[in-house]
Amino acid sequence: MFGYRVPAPDEAMLISGGRRGLGGAPFRVVTGHGKFVLPVFRKTRFLTLAMCESEVAETCVTRQGIALTVKAVIAFKVGNDHESIVNAGQRFLSDQDQMSILTGRIFAGHLRSIIGSMTVEEIVTERQKLATEVLETSKTEMAKIGLSVDSLQIQSIDDGDTGYIEAMSAPHKAAIQRQAQIAQAQATQASVEAQQAAARNQAEYARQTAVVQAEYTAQVDRAQAQAAQAGPLAQAHAQQEVLAAQTELALRAAELRQQQLVAEIVKPAEAEAERIRVLAVADAERMRIQAAAAASHDRVALDRMLIDQLPQIVKEAAAGLSGANVNVLNGADGLSEIAAGLVSQGLTILDSVRKNLGSEGAAGTPSGEVEVRGRGKAGEGRVDID
Repeated sequence: MFGYRVPAPDEAMLISGGRRGLGGAPFRVVTGHGKFVLPVFRKTRFLTLAMCESEVAETCVTRQGIALTVKAVIAFKVGNDHESIVNAGQRFLSDQDQMSILTGRIFAGHLRSIIGSMTVEEIVTERQKLATEVLETSKTEMAKIGLSVDSLQIQSIDDGDTGYIEAMSAPHKAAIQRQAQIAQAQATQASVEAQQAAARNQAEYARQTAVVQAEYTAQVDRAQAQAAQAGPLAQAHAQQEVLAAQTELALRAAELRQQQLVAEIVKPAEAEAERIRVLAVADAERMRIQAAAAASHDRVALDRMLIDQLPQIVKEAAAGLSGANVNVLNGADGLSEIAAGLVSQGLTILDSVRKNLGSEGAAGTPSGEVEVRGRGKAGEGRVDID
């Protein structure tokens, strides 16, 4: 918008013309916001609030009369309060580069003053003390011109060709060198001791390694010996197991062969013998039955033949009585008794013949010839049967 001005974050806007600022300042100060400025009747300027830097390289004389060249860097800026902005604006608004020049001159003066009251040793060894004293002495003067110092750093201190600082540092250098030599000697000794310890450790390691190697070799030899012994033993055990297995197999084969022989030869032979025995028994029984049947047949035939011959036997017996002197006392009854006696004697003879045929046939008496003899009161009769 026309006439509306806004300062940057690191700037202060100074508006002159019109009414005066706070505290009777010839301008109004605006920071952090914008403001409408009437053109032509008002004038606007901007004052930097950013950090600025100033370098100082000043030759100073110490309390001992030794000239030293001191280089320092000062970091400063315009204060953030209204009074500092007004003071800085009144002094540096038209030429803001003068702030660095003026600050360097102010610090150079304070630096010469403070170094003049100190010795080289104090300046060299207590740089922070020097910087603090310079800041404290310049703070009031810098505040009057609206500036505040953030830091002061002493960059270098040089004594030129006098060699004072170097001479001052010689004892320290000698002590440091001595300490360095001692440290070097200690380090060398420690290195030697470390090397000796390493050599001892290496020797001990070699010895232990040799011992371990020897033990390992002995264990390997023992293991190999055991393996060499275990080999034949294992082989013998294996052969023994093989022989046992072969023996068992042979026994099983023999049992199987025996069973096979029994099944193929013995059982058929026993069956054949049993068959022959059964056939022989059956044949003997058949022959016995036939013999019994034949004997029974012959006896029946003999009985028939004897029966058929009975009348002839009685006749022959009667013929034997024909020449005998027989007296019949009781007439017809007495004759009947004689006839009955003849018949009874014939039956007795027949029975005797049967018995004699049964016993004498086995003793070898010729079959087919029967001798019958009888004796009566009147004489003796004989009957031959062919």
